[in-house]
Amino acid sequence: MDTKGFGDELKKLNFLKYTGVPCSFLKSLINYAMNECEYIAASNEGEAVAIASGISIGGIKPVVLMQNSGLSNAVSPLTSLIFPFQIPFLGFVSLRGEEGISDEPQHELMGQITTKMLDLMQIQWQYLSPDLDEAIQQLYVANHYLENNRCFFFVVRKSTFSKEKLKKEQLLTHVNHQSLGCHSINHFPSRFETLKVINELKDHHTIQIATTGKTGRELYEIEDAYNNLYMVGSMGCVSSLGLGLALSRPDNNIVVLDGDGSLLMRMGCLATNGYNNPTNMLHILLDNHAYESTGAQSTVSHNVDFINIAASCGYVNSIYVHNLNELKKEINVWKDNKGLTFLYLKISKESKSKLGRPSIKPYEVKERLMHFMSN
Repeated sequence: MDTKGFGDELKKLNFLKYTGVPCSFLKSLINYAMNECEYIAASNEGEAVAIASGISIGGIKPVVLMQNSGLSNAVSPLTSLIFPFQIPFLGFVSLRGEEGISDEPQHELMGQITTKMLDLMQIQWQYLSPDLDEAIQQLYVANHYLENNRCFFFVVRKSTFSKEKLKKEQLLTHVNHQSLGCHSINHFPSRFETLKVINELKDHHTIQIATTGKTGRELYEIEDAYNNLYMVGSMGCVSSLGLGLALSRPDNNIVVLDGDGSLLMRMGCLATNGYNNPTNMLHILLDNHAYESTGAQSTVSHNVDFINIAASCGYVNSIYVHNLNELKKEINVWKDNKGLTFLYLKISKESKSKLGRPSIKPYEVKERLMHFMSN
């Protein structure tokens, strides 16, 4: 199939932002995306799904590209983010290990179960036709699903796409400008106290995204606002969703509220965030050295220097915050100066007693946030 002709049809349907992890079967479509649209390289497939989720919520139609060997990396956000929030995107997954075609041994099992996995996750899919006219008709079928808040996947067999050369690739480098480590005693405020301070500083341009677990639940109790999004499941994906939203909504301030257990699960997101470097994103890590939502089991965050990691990944500012007064100061500095910023604060393991859960359904949270942004 003519790759450029197919890509141009995608563009006509307003699929303008791509993200994913490479596969040789999809190389030509990735080259087209890099040549003609915008391609965001993800560190893993689950991160790509989360980035696409943020792009979609921001009002732009995204495309996710992945090898089927990485489909398992995407299961968590596909089942616990895409499904409950009803977030639409168009996916392409290669069929390595297809029965009857010689391939590497690591692809054998996934070749047998790729479409079964999509069925189990209640994701609509079709084999992409190598005939351009037929493939265009399939695109319109897929687009119909997206218009009804459902994602759709094309399963791509070997040699489906014609060769598309990559034009000169531009590699960006982003350098940290400010890295401030620990220099005084930590005060260890509670998460609830900390979230109250952060919430009080938001304005009508701010969108707050809280990671799954008690962070989102406590933010909900402080104020259930239209510009809040409370993630459920999809642990580790909060800043990737924030990245997608920040890139699709440059006029909004995106505040990501992360936890140590969450960030440790998908630390590759720091490199992707740093490379894409949205100036309107503030990433705040609240570290209590525990998986508190599941019983306060210890994480290994006490052994990790998040400040230097974020700085080396290209965050413009990476700052250790010791107390709530410093937190207020740094948030206000960011609002004035912008630049991708990472703030790190150690908090206590204390939680609000009798903590409730949002009564509003996840897809309703998404819809009212999109309504907030449209106004």
